[in-house]
Amino acid sequence: MKKVLILSGSPRRSGNSDILCDEFMRGAIEAGNQVEKIRVAEKKIAPCTGCYFCKDHGGRCAFNDDMGEVLQKIIDCDVLVLSSPVYFYSICAQLKTVIDRTVARWTEIKNKELYYIATAAEDDEDTMDGTLACFHGFAMCIDGYEEKGTLYGRGVYEKGEVLNRPELTGIAYEMGNSIR
Repeated sequence: MKKVLILSGSPRRSGNSDILCDEFMRGAIEAGNQVEKIRVAEKKIAPCTGCYFCKDHGGRCAFNDDMGEVLQKIIDCDVLVLSSPVYFYSICAQLKTVIDRTVARWTEIKNKELYYIATAAEDDEDTMDGTLACFHGFAMCIDGYEEKGTLYGRGVYEKGEVLNRPELTGIAYEMGNSIR
């Protein structure tokens, strides 16, 4: 059994990327894993100001918000799923804020299996390049990371539209179900 943490960056509850997170979670639970999904838009997390208070205070941030709890869960999990809708060819602000705030204890984030879920209205092949570059950039800062899978949810715009695309929900489920 692995500890799986899903960071759903979607600001829309039951938005397309959030639905794919739920399908991933369903598969991972059915495979016998301990799974938690965090909707980062529902957490109070201030953007990093680069003050480096954390450097002089044992990884404690100057902001007393929800990030301390989220960061501990990132450190403790075996599998980390990063999910975001594509906004202007990059990740959403909510997830980027979480990634930036890991700076307080980023050296403690080690040995993670990583999965990526991204959704976009556009269907062009290069639509998700910027989003994936952000995900890869974060991964490269993790000692012992392994990128295990990416779900490209292209061509979904309206909220819940991904439910009409069983090939996408099926891939999300199978990715989660493959975790052993």
